[in-house]
Amino acid sequence: MAAEPTVDGGPASGLPPRFAALHRELGIPSNYAVTRGLPFHGEVDEATLVDVGPSPDGRPVRLVPSAADAWHRLRQAAMNDGVELVAVSGFRSVARQTEIIRSKLQAGRALPDILTVIAAPGFSEHHTGRAIDIGTPGYLDLEENFAETDAFRWLQARAGGFGFHLSYPRGNAWGITYEPWHWLFCPPD
Repeated sequence: MAAEPTVDGGPASGLPPRFAALHRELGIPSNYAVTRGLPFHGEVDEATLVDVGPSPDGRPVRLVPSAADAWHRLRQAAMNDGVELVAVSGFRSVARQTEIIRSKLQAGRALPDILTVIAAPGFSEHHTGRAIDIGTPGYLDLEENFAETDAFRWLQARAGGFGFHLSYPRGNAWGITYEPWHWLFCPPD
């Protein structure tokens, strides 16, 4: 019989102590990074972030300057092609990531299910300030049906030219559900 994953977050977890403590508190197995193959993402200094506009619910969407510049160019190019892109979410702190997971646990969701729709604290690309969730009018709820839009088809064809890449395609190796709205800015070397 296979051993149950531990939640000790000790030295074998390879996590900085702050993240190991959060994982223990949330019940996230200490082998999460190994089993998921997700890279660790430290939190960017929030003082470096720039506002790229409000989200549909009025919260500021913030990115690191290089990603913000690329987003503005991407959005303008889409607009020039008759496609409207909307920034729904950008930087997300470790504290906010933890809060989202806690609220889902308190609502009775099982942790393994939660971890298919949201990465554990320290493993979200949103911590980097380079990830952006993108919608288009009528498709702002970050649902899979965004993949049926002209905006998504445009992103598939053109986003790479601006340094943005779809992070979680269908059947990805990380166990995250398909997220056609989630794009990561990967600056050229």
